[in-house]
Amino acid sequence: MAKTRTGSINVVTANRLADGQAVFLAAAGGWVADIGRAAVATEAASAERLLAIAAASVARQEVVDPYLVALAAGEVRPLALRERIRAHGPTVAAIAADATRYPE
Repeated sequence: MAKTRTGSINVVTANRLADGQAVFLAAAGGWVADIGRAAVATEAASAERLLAIAAASVARQEVVDPYLVALAAGEVRPLALRERIRAHGPTVAAIAADATRYPE
C-alpha cells in the first residue's frame, strides 16, 4: 500500500478484477464506480475498518490493491490529481473537446 495518502477524511479505492475499473468501497461493503457513493472515513479507526473490509474483498478475488485516498474537507473530492482522474475517468475526452475548439 505504498500509494496510501491519508488525510483527515478518506475513502478506500481499488481496481475491480473482473474489468479493471477503479472502484470505491461503499458503506454496505460492496464496490461502486461513483466516488460520491463511497463510504467516508473521518477518523483512523473507521479508515482501518474500511481497509479490513477491502482486504476481505481481496481474499474473495473481487478487487486488487485497495488503499486509502485523502479527500478535500467538506466534499467528496480527492486531493491528489491521480485520484481525481481515477474517480472521474480519463482526461482524453476533455483534451479532445479542447482540440475541436481550435481549427487548424
